[in-house]
Amino acid sequence: MSRVAALNMIAESFCPVRWISVVLWCSVLATHHVWPISRTSAQLVPATFCFGDSLADPGNNNYINTLSKANYPFNGIDFAAGPTGRFTNGRTTVDIIGELLGFKDYLPPYMAPSTTGNVIRYGVNYASGAAGILDSSGYAFIGRIPLSQQLDQFAKTSAQIAQLLGSEAGSNLIAQSIYSVNLGANDFLDNYYAPFSPIGNLSAGAVNNLLLSTYQQHLTKLYSMGARKIVVASVGPAGCTPYRLTTTQAVNGECDQKVNQQIQAFNTGLEALLDGLNANLPGVHFIYLNAYDAVYEIIQNPNAYGFTISDTACCGTGGTYKGLLPCTPLSSLCTDRTNYVFWDPYHTSDKANVILSNRFFYGDSSYARPMNIQQLALLNL
Repeated sequence: MSRVAALNMIAESFCPVRWISVVLWCSVLATHHVWPISRTSAQLVPATFCFGDSLADPGNNNYINTLSKANYPFNGIDFAAGPTGRFTNGRTTVDIIGELLGFKDYLPPYMAPSTTGNVIRYGVNYASGAAGILDSSGYAFIGRIPLSQQLDQFAKTSAQIAQLLGSEAGSNLIAQSIYSVNLGANDFLDNYYAPFSPIGNLSAGAVNNLLLSTYQQHLTKLYSMGARKIVVASVGPAGCTPYRLTTTQAVNGECDQKVNQQIQAFNTGLEALLDGLNANLPGVHFIYLNAYDAVYEIIQNPNAYGFTISDTACCGTGGTYKGLLPCTPLSSLCTDRTNYVFWDPYHTSDKANVILSNRFFYGDSSYARPMNIQQLALLNL
C-alpha cells in the first residue's frame, strides 16, 4: 500500500475511533515530557513572523483540505493546549525561539479566525505542513500553503499592521521584527524523490538550481515588503528520518546518503545565496542556520545529548523504524518520549527542539552565521 493510500484510509476511518482516541489520550496525558528552557525576561523584538512547513506549522493546516494534519492525539501530548496541529509532542523550534526572545504567547496561525486585530502586531505564523519552496512540493497531500502563498498572506498582515499603528510605526515594526524561514525538506522527500514527481525528470543539480533560484525570488520579495532581520534555516538530514529509513529499507539505521548529499549541496548553495543577498540588498541582515549539522550530530551521537534512540519514531506506524505513517491515535506510542530524537516519521521531539533552538539562539558560527538569533535580535537598525 502506498503512503498516500494509507493516509486516505486513516482519514476515512478516523471519525469512528474518536472515542478510542479520547481514552488513549487520557491514559497518557498525566505524564508530560516538555524540556525546560531559560526564558528571556524582556521581549527583544516587537514581533516575529514565520514561514515554513510542518516543522513550524502551529495549526494552519487545520483550516484547509489536506492529508497533512496533526490536530489529533498523540500529537501535542506534552503541549499545554493538547493537539493544536503541531507535528510534534510539544513545542516546535519556532515556539521555543519565541520563548527565548521573550514572548509570552506563541505565534498564532494565520488561518485561525482569531488571528486578527491587535494580536497580529506581535507576529503571525504562516507555516503549513507539506509546504515547499516550489508550489508543486507536497502534492500528494492535496492541500498545503506553499511559500509563495505564505508571502501573499504576510502582505495582507503588513497592510493590517499599517492600519492599526499608522504607516510609519507599522513600517518600523516590520523592519525591527525577526523573520524565520524554514522550508526545503518537502521539495526533496515529497517532490523530487516522490512517485510521479513533476520535477522527477530533472538531474539532482538542476533541481537544486531550480530550488535556489526560486528561493532567491521569494526571499527578495520578503525584503521588498520591509523585512530586514531574516533567519533562514538549512535543510536538515532528511535521509536520516525514520520515514526515509523505512522507505529505503535501511540496515542498522544507516542514513540515505544519496538524499543527504544532495541536501548538503543545496545547503552550500543556500549559504552562498544568503551571502550574496547580504552584500547586494541595502540594510538587510540574513543569517544562515546550520540545521543540517545541528540535527545530524544528535542523530549520530544520541547518548551525548541524553537520547537513546535516533533512528525510530516515538509515535508512528510501519516497519522497523515506525516511519511509514504519521502519528495517529492508532499508532504505537513509545513509553518514554525523552529517549527519542524523532517524535514521528519526519519531525523531532520537544526535547530535541530545545537543543536545536538553543544552538540557533545562542550558538557560535558552527550553527548560526554571520551571527546567532540573539545577536540579530539585539541589532539596532
